[in-house]
Amino acid sequence: MDTPLRISLHAGQVLFREGDPPDTAYLVEQGTLEVRTHHGGQRRVLSLLGPGDLLGEMAVIDDSPRTATAVALSDCVLFPIDRSQIAERLAATDPIVRSLLEGQLKRYRGALAALQGQPTEPGLLPASATERKGIGRIRLESQLREALAGRHLELGLQPLLDVARNRVAGYEALVRWNHPERGPISPAEFVALAEETSLIVPVGEYVMDAACEAVAAFVRAGRGAPFVAVNVSGRQLAHPGLVERIVARADAARLPRGSLKLEITESQALDYELVREVIALCHGHGIKVALDDFGTGYSHLAHLHRLDFDVLKIDQAFSRQMLADPRAMSVVEAIVQLGRALSAEIVVEGVETTAQLEALRRLGCHYAQGYLIGRPRPLPEILAGD
Repeated sequence: MDTPLRISLHAGQVLFREGDPPDTAYLVEQGTLEVRTHHGGQRRVLSLLGPGDLLGEMAVIDDSPRTATAVALSDCVLFPIDRSQIAERLAATDPIVRSLLEGQLKRYRGALAALQGQPTEPGLLPASATERKGIGRIRLESQLREALAGRHLELGLQPLLDVARNRVAGYEALVRWNHPERGPISPAEFVALAEETSLIVPVGEYVMDAACEAVAAFVRAGRGAPFVAVNVSGRQLAHPGLVERIVARADAARLPRGSLKLEITESQALDYELVREVIALCHGHGIKVALDDFGTGYSHLAHLHRLDFDVLKIDQAFSRQMLADPRAMSVVEAIVQLGRALSAEIVVEGVETTAQLEALRRLGCHYAQGYLIGRPRPLPEILAGD
C-alpha cells in the first residue's frame, strides 16, 4: 500500500520517463529497476539498480529534464527524496564539492548526448554560478599555496592598550594577503578557505614565525618584549606538536615565553578536552591562552569553568553598542565580573571612541583593542613611526 513516505511499483511500471521534469529522486528499498534510453528506435540500457541505490538524483541536482526512463523489472518499493531535501543538503556542502559535482554531471550529460546521437559542443556549455564560485575557490586555494611558498603573506600588528597604564602592552598578529590580481583579500575569505583545508596549519606556522620575528625586532630596537597574540584554529589545535613547535621557535629566537600568547576562537567544532590539554601544556611553558570573541560563539559555562583561560576577549558586537544599549553594557559588565571570578584578564575589542575607553577604564578592564588604539600595521611601519 502506498504511503506519503514510500512508492510501490509493479513489474513493468514506469517510474519516470525521459524528458520529465525533475522533482524527486528515489532510494530503492526493494526490487530492481532498469534505467534506459532510446536512440534510432533502439533501446540502450544504462544501468540496473537495486536495494540501496539512488536514481533520479542528477536531474534534481542540476535541475535538468530527465535524460532517461526508469522502469521496474520487478515489484519495487522506493523512498522518494524531495528536491528540497537535496537542495538543503547541497546548500550546506562545500562550494568546491558542489562545483566538482556540477562539472561531473555536465560531462556525464555530454557523454550521454553523444551516446544518443545528439550534437554536442564540448567546452561551450556555460558554467553555473555555483560552478564558477567553486572554480574560483579552487583557484584561490592554489594561489594561496603559492603565496605561502613564496612568503607573500603579510603580518599586520594591531596594538592592545593597557587601560590602567595607558600604554601599548602588546599586539595581535593578523595575517594579510595582498593578491597580485585582486589586491587585498579579506581575511574572512582566505582564512576561512584555509580552515576548510589543511592549509590553515602552514598558514598558522607562517604567522607564528612572523610573530616571533616581530618580538625579536622589538627587543633589538630597545622596545622591550611586548607580547604578540596569535590566533589558533581548532584544526591547528588538533595538529600534533603545536605547543612544542611554538616553544622551539621562542627558544630559537631567545624570546621570553610570556611574549607569545595564543587566542582560541570558540566554535561548535572545538574539542574542549583537547583545548584543556593544550592550555595545560601552554601553562607549563609560561604561555598564556585567550578565549577570543567570547559571548558570540558556542561555549558553555560548563566548559568554561574547566578551561583555565588566562584571558577573555569580549567581542566588538557588545563594545560597539554598550554606550547606547544598556543590555549590551550589562553583558560587558557581567563578563568583566566573570573574568575577575576566574582570575582572567579582560580584553575588549572594537574600541573606537574615547567614551568607550573611559567606560572600560571605570569597569576595570585590563586591555582595549580597536581603531581608537590603532589599526593593524606592518612591523617596519610601527618601528619607524613610534
